[in-house]
Amino acid sequence: MSASKQLNRSSVLLGSAFLMATSAIGPGFITQTTVFTDQLKTSFGFVILCSVLLDIVVQLNIWRIISVSGLRAQDLSNKLLPGSGYLLAFLIVIGGLAFNIGNVAGAAMGIQVLAGTDLWIGVMISVLISLFIFWYKEAGKALDLFSKVLGGVMILLTAYIAVSSNPPLVSTLHHTFVPEAIDSSAIIVLVGGTVGGYISFAGVHRLLDAGIVGEGHLADVSRSSVKAILLASAMRILLFLAALGVVMAGASLNPSNPAASVFQIAAGQVGYRVFGIVLWCASITSVVGSAYTSVSFLRTFHPFFEKNYQGIITFFIVSSALVFLVVGRPVNVLIVVGALNAFILPVSLALILLAVRQRKLVGSYRHPLWMEVTGWIVTLVLVVISVKTVLFDLARLWG
Repeated sequence: MSASKQLNRSSVLLGSAFLMATSAIGPGFITQTTVFTDQLKTSFGFVILCSVLLDIVVQLNIWRIISVSGLRAQDLSNKLLPGSGYLLAFLIVIGGLAFNIGNVAGAAMGIQVLAGTDLWIGVMISVLISLFIFWYKEAGKALDLFSKVLGGVMILLTAYIAVSSNPPLVSTLHHTFVPEAIDSSAIIVLVGGTVGGYISFAGVHRLLDAGIVGEGHLADVSRSSVKAILLASAMRILLFLAALGVVMAGASLNPSNPAASVFQIAAGQVGYRVFGIVLWCASITSVVGSAYTSVSFLRTFHPFFEKNYQGIITFFIVSSALVFLVVGRPVNVLIVVGALNAFILPVSLALILLAVRQRKLVGSYRHPLWMEVTGWIVTLVLVVISVKTVLFDLARLWG
C-alpha cells in the first residue's frame, strides 16, 4: 500500500472514531452527565465505569460484524430475517430525528451564549454550516476533519473546566470501584446516550462508505471502535469531574440548564463562554452525525434514496430545526429519549449477533467466542434494565 493510501486510511479510521464519539457527545450527553452527577455525586464514577465496559462490548461486536460482512446494518438484518432491516431502519431514523431536535436546539443555545443572539439565528447559522458539510464536493473528508477538530476542541475546553472546579479525586476513584449508591437506570441512560440507536453505527457506516471492509481490516476496525468509546468516555469523565467539583463545593445547579451552571460556577463568565463553545461543538457535530447515520439506513432500500441522499439529509436537518422552533426543547426530554434510545440497542445488537452465525453473510469469518458470549450477556442485561427503566423509572427521570 502506498504511503498516501495508508495515510488516507488512517485518517478515515480516526475520523470514523471521532464521528461516532462526537455523535454521542451532544446536548443530551452533557445534560445527562450533569444531572446524574448532581444526584449520585462520586458514585456516578461507578455508573460511568459500567457503561464504558458495556459500550466497548457493544461497539466491538457491531463494528467487526458489519465490517466483515460489508453490509450496512439494515441490509445485514434483512438478509438474516426479511423485514427486520426495515424495522431497524424505522427505529433508527425516528430515534435519530428525536435526538436531532435536541441537537439543533443545543447548537442554537451555544451561539446564544456566545453572541447573545435569538435562538432562531443560532438555528439558521448551525443548519447552514451542517448543510455545507454534506453539500461540499468532498463531503467524506469534510466530515472526518469536522469531527476531529471540534471533538478535540470540546475535550480540551472541558478539561480546563474540570481542573478549575477542583473535584475530590481520591474519593471519586474509591467510589468508582466501591460505590455508595448504584443506579441501574443511570447506567442504561448512559449506554443509550453513547451507543444507543443510531450512534454505534455512525463510524462503521462511514468505514463502509470508505471501502474499509473485510477480514483484512478487522484489526484496524477494532482499534477504531474502541478508540471511539474511549474518546466519548474521556469527555464523559471530564464533564463528570467538572460537575462534581461544583456540586461537592455545595453549589446548587440551575435545573433549567444544569450544565451551564457548572461551567459558570467553576470559571465565572469565562467558564460560561467556554460552555457556549463546548455546547455548540457538541451539538453541531451531533447534528451532522445523526443526519449522516440516520439517512445511511435508508440509502440501500431504493435507488431514489441513494441518488437523492444529500436532499434527504437536508430535509432531515431542516425538519429537525423546524420542530424545535415550533415545539421547543425541555431539558428532561433529552434524558428520557436517551433511555428510550437504549431500548433500540438490544434489538439491533441481537440481530447483528445472530447474523455472525450465518456463513452466507460473513463467509469464513469466525467471530471470537468471548465477544459473542459477552455480546449476548450485554444484550440480556440491556433488555432487563431497559424494561425496568421504561416501565418504572421514566416518570422519575422526567421529573
